[in-house]
Amino acid sequence: MSIERPAAPARDGGLFRVRMDLSYDGASFYGWAVQDGLPTVQGALEAALEVLVRRPVRLTVAGRTDSGVHARGQVVHFDLTADEWAGLARGAALTPGEALIRRMRGILNKDLTMPLRKAKAPKRAIHAMEGAITVSSASLAPEGFDARFSALWRRYSYRIADRNASRDPLARTVTLWHDYALDVHRMNQAADTVLGVRDFLSYCKPRTGATTVRELQEFSFTRRPDGVIEAHLQADAFCHNMVRSLVGGAILVGAGERTPEWLGERLQARVRDSKSLLAAPHPLILEEVRYPADEQMQQRADSTRAKRSPTFF
Repeated sequence: MSIERPAAPARDGGLFRVRMDLSYDGASFYGWAVQDGLPTVQGALEAALEVLVRRPVRLTVAGRTDSGVHARGQVVHFDLTADEWAGLARGAALTPGEALIRRMRGILNKDLTMPLRKAKAPKRAIHAMEGAITVSSASLAPEGFDARFSALWRRYSYRIADRNASRDPLARTVTLWHDYALDVHRMNQAADTVLGVRDFLSYCKPRTGATTVRELQEFSFTRRPDGVIEAHLQADAFCHNMVRSLVGGAILVGAGERTPEWLGERLQARVRDSKSLLAAPHPLILEEVRYPADEQMQQRADSTRAKRSPTFF
């Protein structure tokens, strides 16, 4: 359900900032970012918005996700004129935010399934793509809001089934099926060695001119009642491949192939090589992005920009 906010003061050029919250099944997409000739989440959303407002609309995202990675709590922003925002309702008994959610659902489902319909794909394949991207809320953002730079932290989850009894075929698309049992205690010992403000170069795919310093606030593993191991990772931001690299390293420790100290030793070495294990993308879910109080949005964005390059993730 959309929650309307009072109209924020117009920004440069008379534009108003819109916050949109969404979730998506990343299995059929080549990640978040637009890539020529490939289906991506950003590409699908921007194409749908262009249909609505009849001009190109550029999205800013809280955190880019890799190919095959999912999101339950992704956040984006984009700018519209006052007339474009008001015109979304088209006289219907809906707020602009509610109208945006409803109309995006229709356009996205049509666009995502059209190639399959043209190819005369089975109905089950077509139905699988309906709702693959879902907008849950849309509203005018508070002054100073930036989906990327105003964020306080991002939180990811990762699920591993390391026992036959915990291998649920209905959850296999979001769970790693590991061949043999893992030691959760050893994995948590290893995770503790990389917490805090550190240079995560050993666990990142660096981007030119970007820093790899992050504050890893939480990294833990628990075994759920159904036997599935669930990892939670929270940081002020994550660099490219950081979550999958950390989970992959912890899996090696849990399997007894590395000592619990190995993750910290790799961190100190500040080297990325073939010794690292990049965990599979399909169990990785962006669960939540947290922001400060409305009146602190601008201050947080300014502070983040001052600390990091604008290309840090």
